[in-house]
Amino acid sequence: MERTVTGSAKALSPPSPGKPLPDDGAVTVPVAAVTDLLDGVPRQRGAAAAGRAASSGPEPAVRALRPWCWRPWRLLPTPAGTPFTFCYVAVLGVTSLVAALADPGLVHALQQGSSTDVAHLVRTPVLVLLASALWTAGGVVSLYTVAFVVVLTALERRTGGVRTACVFLAGHVLATLATEVPVGLAVLSGHLPETSLHRLDYGISFGVAASTGALAGLLAPWMRWPLLVLTGGVLLDDLLAFQDPMTNWGHLIAFAIGVVSWPLVRRSQRPDAALSAASR
Repeated sequence: MERTVTGSAKALSPPSPGKPLPDDGAVTVPVAAVTDLLDGVPRQRGAAAAGRAASSGPEPAVRALRPWCWRPWRLLPTPAGTPFTFCYVAVLGVTSLVAALADPGLVHALQQGSSTDVAHLVRTPVLVLLASALWTAGGVVSLYTVAFVVVLTALERRTGGVRTACVFLAGHVLATLATEVPVGLAVLSGHLPETSLHRLDYGISFGVAASTGALAGLLAPWMRWPLLVLTGGVLLDDLLAFQDPMTNWGHLIAFAIGVVSWPLVRRSQRPDAALSAASR
């Protein structure tokens, strides 16, 4: 029923207490006074909830259904949003430029000095573990470099630069040790020749595999399981091909390290990024 106000337009306030009402029974009550009285009446829950929903915009669950792939520019690193990935990509760009333009003998010497083979791990483990992650096989246009940019940018936007670096280094270091230590033991036992101690080993692939496994834990199920199945299938296919079993085992180990890190990255997930995983 529509609310109406009758009476003289000259009345500016409710009638004073004790003052008789007009003979015609019509009471002049300003709209402002009626509004003030209604403010004291409890609002209905449905109306209040509707008001809050209208003022706050779409619900988090609705916002979570908006795929991040609708904003492809979010997959590119920026100095402010993803400083770790941005700086790392810049370093890889420099080393890739050196590898492409410098003398091949110099490049081979630099990469050999950065190799995480058993001989270098025994002498300078920390140096070679860090230096080996500064080179990428195939340059900046390789598949692992593209995966590095996309995966680490997405991971850093969700869990921060420090934890992204920890996941990447954990996969790189632990998978390297898990593949090179058995080589050293096999050489000591006589199952492999001594030349295996100087096996050239460098690159970012172990860290990328670990970061991919960690990122899967922050995605909604409709994205998480296809990513796990696709990545795991590719790594298993490479292992069955038996072209480079030590490296392929390292990829699987690093990928498993990333999956094991789910509790860590989920606890540290940024509040704004948590909306993308609200449908889990």
